Amino acid sequence: MKETNIYRSHYSVVIVGAGPAGSNLARRIDSKKYDVLLIDGAEQKGDKACGGLLSPDAQDLLAEYDISLPREILVSPQLFSVRTIDLEIEDVQHYRRSYMNIDRAKFDRFLLEMVPDTVDVLRAVCKTVRRHGEGFTLQLKTKDGEKTIHCDYLIGADGANSIVRKCVFPCNKIQKYVAIQQWFEAEQENPYYSCVFDNATSPSCSWIFFKDGNMVFGGAFSSTHCREAFEIQKTKLIEKGIVPAYVFEKPVKTEACMVARPHFLSGICQGDGNAFLIGEAAGFISPSSLEGISFALSSAESLARAFEKGMDGKNIIRYYKNGTRKLCLKVKCKCVKRPFMYNKILRTLILKSGVAAIKMKLQERKV
Repeated sequence: MKETNIYRSHYSVVIVGAGPAGSNLARRIDSKKYDVLLIDGAEQKGDKACGGLLSPDAQDLLAEYDISLPREILVSPQLFSVRTIDLEIEDVQHYRRSYMNIDRAKFDRFLLEMVPDTVDVLRAVCKTVRRHGEGFTLQLKTKDGEKTIHCDYLIGADGANSIVRKCVFPCNKIQKYVAIQQWFEAEQENPYYSCVFDNATSPSCSWIFFKDGNMVFGGAFSSTHCREAFEIQKTKLIEKGIVPAYVFEKPVKTEACMVARPHFLSGICQGDGNAFLIGEAAGFISPSSLEGISFALSSAESLARAFEKGMDGKNIIRYYKNGTRKLCLKVKCKCVKRPFMYNKILRTLILKSGVAAIKMKLQERKV
């Protein structure tokens, strides 16, 4: 990765966002054929509200790249199951899962460090984008002031609240939630991973997990009264004896961000006219679990291959859409799965039936 204060005013390719999607694209695109600028806004935006769990699909993709994670990225405990909690019917089931528990900020930096020196990296936030002929003009905010950058090809890898999607594809809407999570000291508590459902406060899900002596509670909520709903869920968790009141007393930190939710027939936008979207900016995220890292890595790989094959924007978008067909199908399958998780009646039937649940051999300890 090459970070320098000297930048050209024009690049062949500008990638906005240096998370897993943007970093993987910057690493995989032919930076000898295209002069590439990667815009990293992490320092100004802060850490993302994310569970930091690597799904089996994400693990498989890293394996295909022959990428091994250093020990400092992994956090304790490692997970083998998820405890599913329905706060309304007060039912609990355990299901087998194989997530890797990681430090998300360190993981993002690890991927960023793998970007070759042939790619320029600029610490900045993209404030606005304008089409300029067949190219684009970006207004950036850096620690040294405003900068203007021009490019031939523009890639939005900037998450659910993508400025590229807003400015270039304003008519292509996608449903969004507000993800809020807080960290609490819980060194002496029994660590576990829980997925929490409560239709009264959230149309999506919440989560509880542990990272190196900290308990993290978060969830995805409707934008209206999201913080109020978050606090109500905390109260319910205390009242039902799931989390002791003293754990919630002093948050170590609070994080929040937007999270996208594509629908069966809408929400996904790969781009057009020399502008492309990858990862969550494109709507590539699981509408059921909200897992996005595997989708980010996969969509970035598809676009990198499209740039290898295509000689112009029309060909690149055609190859990119063909390359993401399986990813789009995967999103649709997750949309089919979603009602069984979020519809109260269907979820109750599944939890009560115990289908696919683990039969616990030891009495469950409360947190």
